[in-house]
Amino acid sequence: MSRPTPISGFPEWLPPQRMIEQRVLDRIRTTFELYGFAPLETRAVEPLDQLLRKGETSKEVYVLRRLQADAGDHTDESLGLHFDLTVPLARYVLENAGRLQFPFRRYQIQKVWRGERPQEGRYREFVQADIDVVDRDTLSFQYEVEMPLVIGDALGGLPIPPVRIQVNNRKVCEGFYRGIGLSDPEAALRAVDRLDKIGPAGVAEQLIQTAGASRAQADACLALAEISTPDSSFVDKVAKLGVSHPLLDQGLAELAQVMDAAAEHAPGLCFAELKIARGLDYYTGTVYETQLRGYERFGSICSGGRYDNLAAAGRDRFPGVGISIGVTRLLGLLFNAGALSVSRSVPTCVLVALPSDERRAESERIAASLRARGIPTEVSPTAAKYGRQIRFAERRGIPYVWFPDSGEVKDIRSGDQVPADPASWQPPPADLHPQISGVTE
Repeated sequence: MSRPTPISGFPEWLPPQRMIEQRVLDRIRTTFELYGFAPLETRAVEPLDQLLRKGETSKEVYVLRRLQADAGDHTDESLGLHFDLTVPLARYVLENAGRLQFPFRRYQIQKVWRGERPQEGRYREFVQADIDVVDRDTLSFQYEVEMPLVIGDALGGLPIPPVRIQVNNRKVCEGFYRGIGLSDPEAALRAVDRLDKIGPAGVAEQLIQTAGASRAQADACLALAEISTPDSSFVDKVAKLGVSHPLLDQGLAELAQVMDAAAEHAPGLCFAELKIARGLDYYTGTVYETQLRGYERFGSICSGGRYDNLAAAGRDRFPGVGISIGVTRLLGLLFNAGALSVSRSVPTCVLVALPSDERRAESERIAASLRARGIPTEVSPTAAKYGRQIRFAERRGIPYVWFPDSGEVKDIRSGDQVPADPASWQPPPADLHPQISGVTE
């Protein structure tokens, strides 16, 4: 068999990287549950008409096709792999509304798939970690305030660079655009959302061509997008632009409330960035994008917002707000930069030496006793000389070797060797499991 060719965009971490990923997911999961979010997992496949409700995504969806399908059978062509976890949540809520308690607080940590061009930090298959709060008919604004605080807590407990959550409100943008007389605010939002990609001149041209803006209106949109503050002082800056509209006033008040709460509970976490538009069609209120300090050029690693109309059927309406961490994106950037490390390449804390093949059962009993108390343990694969067994442990980063002959355990880093009972011996907490650390330059 010839050597396989890797498929770009489908990352397969090495075991040490996978251990880091699991620890990161554990931290995220624990934090989500501390805030009262319940776990949920939805199917990987959704009807295409549901997936495409999000707007401008038809080129990203992987469509299913059965190899053995009969000619003319196009049933599966109406199904696709989900590209995020919000659209599946909306479908799930509609299907299970009679069995859910509202407001429904859920988290999901799953893989998603997007058929886009792979590049650093962007993948075709990746893990997202989402939280959402969905309610029936109306949703309290307090949940829009809560979202960035949860993310700040989850990511702030990891050995990664600090994050900066950029916050805006779609009502600010839409109200401003209506206030200056634009008839197609949605097109304007999509144009401004590309500001970092195509620059002010490119956005101005798109505003003129797709949103019907005059040059003066395009300049006004760009002036709004330039406003950035670490507090609620953006309100005064917007007022100086001389535009008024009731929706604008409502958005400014809501955004100020988010910023004031963030300043109280997590100073320095949030910035009001009025260029943040989130071009996807269904956002209606607060929107979030998150930058990793030192990696800003790669864009957002965590984003989301308020949506009022995604989960609706007939007279039933379930507004929600959510935010999603791109776990694979975040880790991929840090792995490529060599900015995360793990203290050993295996979970094992103790290697039980093997005096001889005939005494393997004795070594296995010692290992079983240690495992029963939660100490990750393996038995040496061969009854080689003890020096070779110690070197085997060293190569894998295993800190302790247990010698059945003498009933002693050795810390092979320091050379200290002490008598020990497998029913009571305990390693220091820092040695029990691999430790993750950030690498500073």
